[in-house]
Amino acid sequence: MPLSQSEFTMLAALLVGAAWYFLLRNRNRQAPLTQQQLTELRRAGAQILDVRSPGEFSQGHAKGARNIPLGALREHLDELDRTRPVLTCCASGARSASARSILLKAGFKEVHNVGPWTVLKP
Repeated sequence: MPLSQSEFTMLAALLVGAAWYFLLRNRNRQAPLTQQQLTELRRAGAQILDVRSPGEFSQGHAKGARNIPLGALREHLDELDRTRPVLTCCASGARSASARSILLKAGFKEVHNVGPWTVLKP
């Protein structure tokens, strides 16, 4: 049974919308850093930003990490050096991905979401 013109239009609009969704949802994603890249960035003075809660942070964190919970990040942007790379981390990578977006929108140039803070353990 052929589609009516309105059904065809709705189907076409749905397909175009789905295509845009899949194209745009990945635009801020980055390829994972290798251990060598992480080591080089740390040696070059990258800032480690842990956006977990203070309670989570107190239970363990990467050496040299600064704890600014995600919900407070916008109010503490001036505490970070915009001239140095930033490595964001959290428990799983979700909050640190959000932190990366916030920092990029605030004008930080080199921001990497490393995901779980345990990736940064020596």
